[in-house]
Amino acid sequence: MNEQYLNVDQVAELLGTTVRFPRRLIEERRITYVKLGRHVRIPESAVREFIAANTVEPVALRPAGLRRAA
Repeated sequence: MNEQYLNVDQVAELLGTTVRFPRRLIEERRITYVKLGRHVRIPESAVREFIAANTVEPVALRPAGLRRAA
């Protein structure tokens, strides 16, 4: 088990957000976390999964000449 566990500050820095955002993810149970007493740790793999699940791929646009008039 070579998993890296991050605290809330580290997750916020990794995501480029304030500390409030990962805390909200934990409160709403939208990300996997581990509770060690009163300390909360988030597996690095859970952060990667969260990013992958919320990544939106760009839509390929059709060539302008093929569009139909409404």
